[in-house]
Amino acid sequence: MYSEIQREISSAFEELIERSRLKAGDLIVLGCSTSEVCGSAIGTGSQYECAEAMYDAFLPILKEKGIFLAAQCCEHLERALVVEREYAEKHDLLIVNALPQPKAGGSSATAAYRKFSDPVVVDGVKADAGLDIGGTLIGMHLKRVAVPMRLSVKKVGEASVSSARTRPRFVGGARAIYDENLM
Repeated sequence: MYSEIQREISSAFEELIERSRLKAGDLIVLGCSTSEVCGSAIGTGSQYECAEAMYDAFLPILKEKGIFLAAQCCEHLERALVVEREYAEKHDLLIVNALPQPKAGGSSATAAYRKFSDPVVVDGVKADAGLDIGGTLIGMHLKRVAVPMRLSVKKVGEASVSSARTRPRFVGGARAIYDENLM
């Protein structure tokens, strides 16, 4: 039933990783409205089974590459994020007390919490890249400077897809020379 959605989200993650030049240890933030993926307005029809199917498709890709995921919760948990404890502790993130549920946190964050090895919920992150499925507004969780990217995958299910990578800030001025590998 969800095979096309699984194909779309896997392709989106693979392209985002490649074009952002992510490496092991990097972090992707995911905002995902399963309501939008399944054709309803954001926040009106959370679909846990859909989230579970999507995570089954893309988590193996991230694990194989050693890339971490931060799954953004919905507004009811103030856009907190689910991450692996290993990442939270390594980056000294503020752990908060909340257990995401489909109607309070969202199905995507709930799926992350149930599928991660040792999940915790944190107050915020500064991710290296991001994938926003359904207009969930992930920009607050990206490092400066965010660079919008258009992926070949325009939709996952019925939800629009936006993405971004980050790059170091340019400092200096007219005489500065920049490292092309960091752009």
